[in-house]
Amino acid sequence: MTNIISFEDFTKIDLRVGTITKVKDFPEARNAAYQLTVDFGDLGVKKTSAQITSLYKKEDLLNRQIVAVVNFPKKQIANFMSECLVLGAVNGKDVILLNPESKITNGTIVS
Repeated sequence: MTNIISFEDFTKIDLRVGTITKVKDFPEARNAAYQLTVDFGDLGVKKTSAQITSLYKKEDLLNRQIVAVVNFPKKQIANFMSECLVLGAVNGKDVILLNPESKITNGTIVS
């Protein structure tokens, strides 16, 4: 069984929709990853890394909307500072990105 959290705990997580505007290789990462720049509208632009190279090519990620946690503290990953966490479903070693079904305003709250 997974850890049980309260609804109050869940409300502390700030999930937002953003659009990937830049994708770079991240050769310094321990596991194959990309560096992503994501536009969250009024929240601004945040950077993150994502281990999604097995299913996604860089050009396929540009202008793609994703869902991310935007209120974690910054985290140093190799020589890069990650500012958010892109969400995906883990299937073995593959990560399938979570995204809205239709185009929506960047920064929209996910609840």
